[in-house]
Parts: sequence; structure tokens; C-alpha cells
Amino acid sequence: MHEIICPHCKKAFKVDEAGYADILKQVRNGEFEKELHERLELAEKDKLKEVELAKSNIRNDMQEAAAAKDAEIKELKAKLDAGEVTRQLAVAEALRAIEKERDILANELVKVKNDNQAALKLAEEKLSASEVAKKLAITEALNKIEKERDELKNGLKQAELEKQLAEKSLKDKYETQIKDRDDTIERLRDMKARLSTKMVGETLEQHCETEFNRIRATAFPNAYFEKDNDARTGSKGDFIFRDSDNTGTEIVSIMFEMKNESDTTATRKKNEDFLKELDKDRTEKGCEYAVLVSLLEPENELYNTGIVDVFHRYPKMYVIRPQFFIPIITLLRNAAVKSLEYKVELALVKSQNIDITNFENDLDKFKTAFGKNYDLASRKFQTAIDEIDKSIDHLQKTKEALLGTDRNLRLANDKAQDVTIKKLTRKNPTMAAKFSELENKASSESE
Repeated sequence: MHEIICPHCKKAFKVDEAGYADILKQVRNGEFEKELHERLELAEKDKLKEVELAKSNIRNDMQEAAAAKDAEIKELKAKLDAGEVTRQLAVAEALRAIEKERDILANELVKVKNDNQAALKLAEEKLSASEVAKKLAITEALNKIEKERDELKNGLKQAELEKQLAEKSLKDKYETQIKDRDDTIERLRDMKARLSTKMVGETLEQHCETEFNRIRATAFPNAYFEKDNDARTGSKGDFIFRDSDNTGTEIVSIMFEMKNESDTTATRKKNEDFLKELDKDRTEKGCEYAVLVSLLEPENELYNTGIVDVFHRYPKMYVIRPQFFIPIITLLRNAAVKSLEYKVELALVKSQNIDITNFENDLDKFKTAFGKNYDLASRKFQTAIDEIDKSIDHLQKTKEALLGTDRNLRLANDKAQDVTIKKLTRKNPTMAAKFSELENKASSESE
């Protein structure tokens, strides 16, 4: 057994060999991931520096090559110009020499023209020979100069081609270096992703279930760890963990929620978006603890450092990375073992005082039943009183209606008693004449 001190509560917990080895493995993986993350950042910075350096080197090399080629081109152009000047000078020199010789021969021809016909013929032949020599000399000089010009042009083209090849070679070299660096960084990132989840082609839920089943028989022989398929309340978690001792007394219960997100997801979620729903599921399923196993917010250093408690938001709730899945179960179970001792003692006290407990239970049942009957009788009594009040109110309205009828009848009787012949004939001359005639007739008959 090994002793581990919780970094939050400073309590010491006992961990068996399997749990300790697994925790040690996870801590090493965490340190490796941290070091890998730092090396990735350094590699990214080195890449940017080397890219800038490569760009600067390319610019400098290209500028140096361009300057060298430009100097060489200028030199070749200068040689070409100098050759052209030399050609022109040679042609002028040859022309001057030939013209001078022609003038000498012409003068000699004029001088001896009258003296000797043979000498004249010889002079003409010499003149013709000098003309041919002059043409040959000019042709030879032109050919030599054109050959030098062609050589200079070929050298200039060769220099331009070498400059282009050198620039392309430097560009390909640095582009290849940059591509190799990008491939290395991408490979390291992929390796980090695979190491952080320890799975290829699996989901986060399958990974956690596989990790637990791998040590279930040795570390948690009495544990229940299954999918939460009860969605009667409208929502459910991913997994429920319950562990108990050999007598069936529950040690600890945990509601797990697993959240994974691909790098290509458009909408990024945060861990806090799922805490409220997790707390609700934990309460409905009667679990003591709630744990969110999350790969969200991969760049958040708070969640990358280890086990994070969110007690300030919801009680007994943690957010962890997948590599801390087994350690969090081990830590919570070992912490709950201490409280199990008090539970066992409480069960023992109850078993020793079973009669008192039964009496108290029966008394509580009697109180509950009596309270229910009292509430029912009280509601019935109140209903009867309400009905009596309604009847009294109805009779009162009937009484008021009868009294109103009596008043109306009395008024009608008073009006009937007030009717007289005089009032009836006041505004009716015909009726007045009739009644007067009847009165006169009655008076005459009485006489």
C-alpha cells in the first residue's frame, strides 16, 4: 500500500499497488505531455525564426548572386564594347595602311607611267595585289572580332543561366527545409493527440469504459459501472459508478459525463456549458459525486494541469482529462472508505437497538397516518362549513328577493287605492261626459 496526499484538502489516502502504479503512469504521461507541449511551442518558435532566417538568407544570397552576375555581365559588356572599339581601330588602321600603300603605288605609277610600259604593268599588278590584301585583312579582322563578340555573348547567356539555376536551387532548398519542419510539427501534434486519449478510432466513452473494465476485477470487484439509460426525467448522464463493501453498504457513487470535440468542429463548447446539466443528472440519479471527463478547451492550462474541482459552482463536482479517469475513482473511493466506518458503526448501533428503532418507526408511521387522517377530516370539515356558508348566502339572497317582491306589491296596492273617477276622466272629455251622463241618469231615477 502507498500513501498519497490530496493537493486540495491535504488528507492522506491509502492506495493499493495497482492504483498507485496507474496514478504514477498518469502523472508521467502528464509530465510527458507538458514537456511535449513545451517542445511543440519551442519547435513552432524555432520554425518561425528559421523561416525568417531562411528568407533573409535567400534575399542575401540572391542579392549577392545578382550583384556578382551583374558585375560579370558589366565586365562582359565592357569587353564586348572594347572588342568593338578594337575592331573599329583595326579596320581604320588597316584602311590607313592600305590607303597609304595605294597612294604610294599610285604615285609610283604616275612617276613611271611615261618611262616604261612594263613598269606600268607591274605597278598595276602590285596595286591589284594590294587591293586583294586589303580586303583579306579587313575580312580576317572582321571574322576575328565577330568570333570574340559571339564568345562574349555566349558567356553572358551562360552567366544568366547560372544565376537563375543558383536562385532556384536556393529557393528549393529552403522550401524543402520549411516543409520538413511543418511535417515534424504536425507529426508531434498528432502524437500528442493520440497520447492524450490513448486510443485510435475510439470514442471517449469507449476509452473510459475499456480503461475501467481493464482493472475492474482487481481494483473494484464489487463495483457497478454501467451506461445511464434512464431518460425518464428528460436527460441522462453517460455512466454511473457505485461501489459497496461485502455487506452491501454503499461506499461511493459517481455520475460521469464524457465530452469530446473534434478539431474541425465549427462551434467550440466550454466545460462550464455542461456543469448545470451534470448536477441535475447527479441529483436525479442519487449520486454523491459528479465528474466531467472532457477534451474540450485543449489549450486551457487550468484543465491541463490535473484534477480541477468546481465546488464553487456545484458541490462535489470535478472536471478532469481522460488520463485522470481511473485516479479520480480511486481517490474518491479511498476517501469514502473512511466515512464507511462511521456508517458501519451507525448500522451496528441500530442493530443493537432494534426494538427502539422499530418502536420509533411504528410511532412515526402512526404519526404519519394520524396526520393524514387529520388532514383529510379537516379538509372535509372545512368543505362542509364552506357549503353551509354557501347555503346561508343563497337563503339570504332569496330573502332579499322576497322582501323586494313585497315592497313592489305594496307599492302596486297603494297605486291601485289611489285611482279615482276624477283622476281617470281628468284628461278624457268623452269618458267625463259618459260618467256625467250616468250620474245624471242615476240621479233622475232616484227622484
